[in-house]
Amino acid sequence: SFTVIQALEDGLKRADADPSIKAIMICGENGKFSAGADIRGFSAPQQRRHNGLASVISLIERSDKPVVAAIEGIALGGGLEVALGCHYRIAHVQARMGLPEVTLGLLPGAEGTQRLPRLIGIPAALDMITTGRHVLATEALKLGMVDEVVKENTVEEAIRLANKV
Repeated sequence: SFTVIQALEDGLKRADADPSIKAIMICGENGKFSAGADIRGFSAPQQRRHNGLASVISLIERSDKPVVAAIEGIALGGGLEVALGCHYRIAHVQARMGLPEVTLGLLPGAEGTQRLPRLIGIPAALDMITTGRHVLATEALKLGMVDEVVKENTVEEAIRLANKV
């Protein structure tokens, strides 16, 4: 939603500007990273006035501070695109990731079509982008989508990695 995108952008800008913050960790609530955009919000007037998710993901990518995604539950659509913009990704073993927009006749719109092939190669990315197929964390690790898979304490492990890098 517009509110979530704005909050993410504001939080990133504050963290980047604060010299006491050395790294940034992005996670979801209640065991879910992000199910992506609410399709109903695509035509909302607020959405048109905002720079959009792609600009926030570019902000993540350009951060001088390491940004780590702690993926629990699901990271679908725009949620996965946010994670792809992060410098590092840790996923819970039961997490699922994918770009399901194609099943609605849409292509991923926040540059996931560029970031995913850079991480996992064109053939694997094309398969995911054109079919909307979800992958479990263990497959995501094999493909190179995530840096680490954990069985518990995903957020704590992401913080540990952020402190390490």
